[in-house]
Amino acid sequence: MALPKKIGVLTFHKCINYGSYWQARCLVEGLHESGFDAELIDHQSEIVARAELRCAFQPLLPVRTSRKTMRGYAGKVRKFMHAFRRLPLSLPIDLHRPESMARYDTVVVGSDEVWNLSHPWYGGVPLFYGDGVNAQRLVAYGGSFGSYSCHWGLDEYWTSKLKSFDALSVRDENSFWLVRGTTGREPRRVLDPVLQFPDLPLAGRAPEGERFALVYGHSFPAWFVAALKRWARSTGLRLRSVGYHNGFADEQLLDAGPLEFARLMRGADAVVTNFFHGCIFALLNRKPFVTVTSDYRQQKLRDLTAALDARERIVERDTPQREFDRLLANPPPTGMFDRIAAARHQSREFLLGAVA
Repeated sequence: MALPKKIGVLTFHKCINYGSYWQARCLVEGLHESGFDAELIDHQSEIVARAELRCAFQPLLPVRTSRKTMRGYAGKVRKFMHAFRRLPLSLPIDLHRPESMARYDTVVVGSDEVWNLSHPWYGGVPLFYGDGVNAQRLVAYGGSFGSYSCHWGLDEYWTSKLKSFDALSVRDENSFWLVRGTTGREPRRVLDPVLQFPDLPLAGRAPEGERFALVYGHSFPAWFVAALKRWARSTGLRLRSVGYHNGFADEQLLDAGPLEFARLMRGADAVVTNFFHGCIFALLNRKPFVTVTSDYRQQKLRDLTAALDARERIVERDTPQREFDRLLANPPPTGMFDRIAAARHQSREFLLGAVA
């Protein structure tokens, strides 16, 4: 009997961020459930580790975190570290010197912002463009340039590395145009791994007790907070902020780990977010949700909602309160989940064909 193919997944698997954790875990375990011997390539860097901790404890710089809030963030960090240790990891390699990487049949790069040259600490790392990878095949699943705009283009150095991929797919339109415009190849659009492999994040039991709306994100604009508070007063729902301190919320769940985050998403009556994976988890759980864009996440949120015909879920300063309230009272229509199901089939077809 032939041994299952050995697959290495190269992504941001140790970011102290709920979305990064879940997309990494869903992709590697989804491959395992599909019959492959899959593991996350455990790249390490002291500089990156320090940057992650600094961001985890001081996410709102230049506004400094208070001592009380710091204690909550410390609990969150501990739970993430515990969760990281339980991931299916390879032997560690140096992020910038990957010569000790094990041999793989295929290395899958993605999802997340693996090609974002503007990322504050991962930007410009050649490994995520396949440099130094030890594999027969090199595949991108749901690769993204994040906040790096397609209008900026790529120089020949990075373009040549993208051309070396045996199969290319992206998770957003901005990345589609960057790949197509620089390589001349047309990458497949695929689902984020959390939507593609939903069983894991849906497995936990939802919390019981008082009804609530879950707030995920930070630095919400004042007009958005005002509309949210009016809605909360009219419905009587408590606002529970997960992972980040938001002073307008009734409850701060700062020390929630990634498993608790998934359970909270399951139990919420509605989701309020300005993060990409906040929208992903709301869709996964079929929850009413609204989102607002920020400079860093504008492209990701607009591309996601456009792809699923959910543009109305992005609210603006001039969105009427009655429309804000309506969106938070009603889950997305059934047709949206039909589109997700069709995209899931197409994404699976691409992934299994690319790694075979």
